[in-house]
Amino acid sequence: MGGEKSTLAECFLDAVDRFANARAQMYRGADTWQSIPAAEVLRRVAGLSATLRELGIKSGDRVGIFAPNCPEWHIADFATLGLGAVSVPVYFRESPERVVYILRDSGARIVFAVGDDRAQVVLARRKDLPDLEKIVAARASAEIQKEVVRYETVIAQAVDAQVIAYRQQAPKVDAKELATIIYTSGTTGEPKGVMLSHANLTSNARGFSEDFETKPGDIALSLLPLAHVYERTVDYGSLFRGVSVAYVEQPETVSQALLEVRPTTVSAVPRLYEKVYANIIETGHRMPGAKKKIFDWAIETAREAILWRAYGKSAAVGLRLRWQIANALVYSKIRAGVGGRIRTFSSGGAPLAPELCEFFWSVGLPVYQGYGLTETSPVVTFSSPKSNKVGTVGRPIPGVEIRTAQDGEIFVKGTCVMQGYYHKPEQTREVLSADGWLATGDIGRIDEDGFLIITDRKKELLKTAGGKFVAPAPIENLLKTSPLISNAMVVGDGRKFVSVLIVPNFAGIEAEARKAGKDFSTPQQAINDSWVRELITQEVERVTASLAQYEKPKRFALIEQDFTLANGEVTYTLKLKRRIIEEHYRDTIARMYADVEEPRPQRAV
Repeated sequence: MGGEKSTLAECFLDAVDRFANARAQMYRGADTWQSIPAAEVLRRVAGLSATLRELGIKSGDRVGIFAPNCPEWHIADFATLGLGAVSVPVYFRESPERVVYILRDSGARIVFAVGDDRAQVVLARRKDLPDLEKIVAARASAEIQKEVVRYETVIAQAVDAQVIAYRQQAPKVDAKELATIIYTSGTTGEPKGVMLSHANLTSNARGFSEDFETKPGDIALSLLPLAHVYERTVDYGSLFRGVSVAYVEQPETVSQALLEVRPTTVSAVPRLYEKVYANIIETGHRMPGAKKKIFDWAIETAREAILWRAYGKSAAVGLRLRWQIANALVYSKIRAGVGGRIRTFSSGGAPLAPELCEFFWSVGLPVYQGYGLTETSPVVTFSSPKSNKVGTVGRPIPGVEIRTAQDGEIFVKGTCVMQGYYHKPEQTREVLSADGWLATGDIGRIDEDGFLIITDRKKELLKTAGGKFVAPAPIENLLKTSPLISNAMVVGDGRKFVSVLIVPNFAGIEAEARKAGKDFSTPQQAINDSWVRELITQEVERVTASLAQYEKPKRFALIEQDFTLANGEVTYTLKLKRRIIEEHYRDTIARMYADVEEPRPQRAV
């Protein structure tokens, strides 16, 4: 990709011309996966862009994109960006209230919606959107089509002249112009619209992906919400390098998509890797007799091979031979379970437990970690095949500087840093200095080789009544390496000691229960059983043995249901919304401290 291509639309056009990818976009049809060639993607982009222009969209205008991960998402995005207009993504399962907030706050004049349910949300709340003029809808029913501009009609009528016009218009957009406003998920307060320019995003898409060797035929799975900047920038990097992007429209079908598409690269968040790991261990526990013994032996071999496989240290001939046997019998099947062609897994959004990262490397599934945030487009540091150190989130990408303050907070400066928060100058000044340094709110350190290690969010650090600061994420990551624990959240700010809310892995508990001759008909019965509590007690003690005494959870509560997006307890990238979870489980948390503390006054609402 030539350095002169400075805007997103120009990079898109460059990729279409250079790679002519016959399956640039892939999607699941009724029976099988279908593909769209690069030239056809351009034709659709140009046709939709011409329609947006006819509807009055010009440079600087806002266009909302309310859609799941699908080919239409990027088509709408590039159609908007080629005009110099600004795309405003909305999470495809967003609540009507948040949809209205984002579209109204951004002043979107047009909304591109995919599917009846999303078009209906916008139509039903149109009176609350004074700036909204038109809705362009894809896959709309006959009834809905009467009230919207039909996308299928637009692309069916696209002609070569529109492609020529798009090619002429795109270079007129300046790289410094605003490209998108992305609304944060609001883990610590009201959502803010992060303003990112073309230069922010193109520099980032190039910077983190240049060390990954791609080749014709590579397929990237697009599974995280495109409304979030992480997946969006990763997909830009793939599209701009001629890599096919296969869209997972329903997150629940990720496992199926891995087997059907057999991608070569996948970018995800730690929660996905935690679930993959838990599934591997559960599957092994369910194996009968000799097969389970082979599985356990292979997992132990993987642990012994960590220094060799994950850190590049030397290994004895005997260990190498055992690994090869375990690879043939077990590891190859683990890799087949995620498609069998993965060359790189990428993890971002939050720190991945080192133990999990080591496991994946040891069974032949390299996981490269990165670090960033919406305000940095998002990538700040990244690991790659050319520069990797397990347990870190890599070195800064080109054009980015990092430093840490005395308290460990990470500051970032470079071409990836946002223009500011939309309509929020005071909040912008709180995090972005006059000389361009962004305060990230994350705590970390830079090691002797220049690799960044993330500890936790500054706002999420707990301070016990004894004055000890505790970072909850590393403790939670340790707990989630247990086959008996699905999820966990540490609590204890201002209290005598830390405790933890634990979501048990009921499949793992059932496996242990069968060995002990016990049976639980429901999860509710299991979490109230004294035998299960003792089992979890021993497991918590085992996995936290390496922690300092003040970091070790002294008590825990078992909860039946995992933290969910539907309940507002996690973000789009599955990070915990701690304040909301604490409120939802206020009584449960209070019971863990009832005998050692006076009752706390309830927070005013």
